[in-house]
Amino acid sequence: MKTSGLLGALLLLWASTTFAQSNLINNGELSGRVYSDFYWMAANHDPDLVGENGFWIRRVYFTYDQEISDAFSARFRLEGNSPGDFSTSAKISPVVKDLYLRWTSGQHQIEAGISSTPTFGLVEDVWGYRSVEKTPLDMQDFASSRDFGLSFEGELDQDGRWNYHFMFGNGNSNNSEINKGKKFMLALSYEITGNIVAEVYGDYNDNQGSQDWMTLQGFVGYRSEELNVGALLAHQQRKNATNFTTGGTTDLNLEIASLFTNFRMTETTGGYLRVDHTFDPIRGAEGIDYFPMSSQSAATVFIAGLDFTLAENIHLMPNIEAAVYEESELTGLTPESDFMPRLTLYYDF
Repeated sequence: MKTSGLLGALLLLWASTTFAQSNLINNGELSGRVYSDFYWMAANHDPDLVGENGFWIRRVYFTYDQEISDAFSARFRLEGNSPGDFSTSAKISPVVKDLYLRWTSGQHQIEAGISSTPTFGLVEDVWGYRSVEKTPLDMQDFASSRDFGLSFEGELDQDGRWNYHFMFGNGNSNNSEINKGKKFMLALSYEITGNIVAEVYGDYNDNQGSQDWMTLQGFVGYRSEELNVGALLAHQQRKNATNFTTGGTTDLNLEIASLFTNFRMTETTGGYLRVDHTFDPIRGAEGIDYFPMSSQSAATVFIAGLDFTLAENIHLMPNIEAAVYEESELTGLTPESDFMPRLTLYYDF
């Protein structure tokens, strides 16, 4: 019933935008975005996944933006995706990805509702290829790209070199609240030059019981029309996490480093390369959608590919994603490497 209701709302929104004569509706803007692949799991630490192949849609967005007045605007976005666990056979179902009211005054804005967190915004902008893979912290589930709460962002000086993004939210992504704790997130960035930017990010998530998470991330990026380069280092402490060796609890201290670039070779051809390193086994890595990894060992992830622009807003991108593991302290064994070639089609409409 929930899925039927969302689909009905989507159809109603489309019909209203197309046919209604109201100025409020007619001034809005509809847009869509699709990330889809043909994939082949050529090698994997889990032998049951070796040889898996097929077509899937990793993301489809349908967005409605509305300028309500000079100061107020709103966004409603639905997201759907194919199951990425290699075991679930289900149709694509939409969920609410964004739903917020934005108030803008000069260099500052406030958003109320489900909106983007400060965690990945700048990193994702410099990486530039969310259509291929999430940013490192997003991929390894250190944090979520969305939260339900209040967001404050803007510029701290007249030149716009100092920028801030603070959010106070549920700490449960775009899901419903399930505990009385809240999450506090803050990103501060500085434009060192017209091309070079640095950012410091931190958050505190008051989880259920005493299992709180605290994250720190440092990032430096270079941006231009022909070349982007980014480097980050992140640390997360997870209080009283389950110790799978003893069966008790322990404080986990996890670190991720990443170096990436994307570049233009011709007007219609580009490339990208990224290397992530997890210094510790990441609990839950087996559940990473579309590219499950071993949770027994530290790993180095490689992403590389080409980007062919077929037409404006249409990209065909052959790429590979691979993970190489270190010896596991838990088992004394080294998991087999993961290797997945893909052909990605990305387009906006």
